[in-house]
Amino acid sequence: MTSGTPWLQIAKPLARPQLRLFCFAHAGGGASLFRLWNEALPAGVEVCGVQLPGRESRWKEPLISALPPLLNDFVGAILPRLDVPFALYGHSMGALLAFETARELRRRNLPQPRHVLVSGRRAPDLPALAPPIGGLDDQGFIEAMVRQYNGIPEAIRNDAEMLRIFLPILRADISVIETYRWREEAPLACPLTVFAGIDDISVDFPQLAAWRRFSAGEFRLEFLPGGHFFVQTHRGALLRSLTRDLAVLL
Repeated sequence: MTSGTPWLQIAKPLARPQLRLFCFAHAGGGASLFRLWNEALPAGVEVCGVQLPGRESRWKEPLISALPPLLNDFVGAILPRLDVPFALYGHSMGALLAFETARELRRRNLPQPRHVLVSGRRAPDLPALAPPIGGLDDQGFIEAMVRQYNGIPEAIRNDAEMLRIFLPILRADISVIETYRWREEAPLACPLTVFAGIDDISVDFPQLAAWRRFSAGEFRLEFLPGGHFFVQTHRGALLRSLTRDLAVLL
């Protein structure tokens, strides 16, 4: 993978992409989640997996636990990649990052996405229904993540060394979510698509439908098979839906 910046992992760089798709993973996740997406999406789409500091290829770098510095560094890093039409996709925490990236680009009078696609998260202005978990001790934090999201695979929970590596990453990402402060701004001008797992217990229909007011363009809410991590368990269904939305932009 190569991209010219550690923030992006591109499995198949294109000489002349028709569209770039910047993809943000869920809390604790990394750019490897999107490694094979280019094989299923239209040929002109260059899939750019966003790699946050402190994980995978950037594991030696300090973690960032608040949204403003994360956005500032990321947007600055991708400026050379905004030379062609682009779209933003994010799952769970990544949905918040994708949405706020679009707003940060607008604040800086930079190119805007042609489409924003989010999944597995309530609308950004809505408070969480569950209490904060970032301040819990390790055992309480793990139990809360499993209960609310089924968010820590059993293989990691049963491996002390893997847990030692994974927990700080997950805690930093949860801090990004729990310290987020909503700021009212005009709706985005581009279309907005929201995906959700039909069995996802972490978000309900009103919370998903509430995304509608954040786009002045076309809005669509689509339910797909699976729970909160349908992006992994039912990847094919999601990629077919993404293909339909992105093909319009090519």
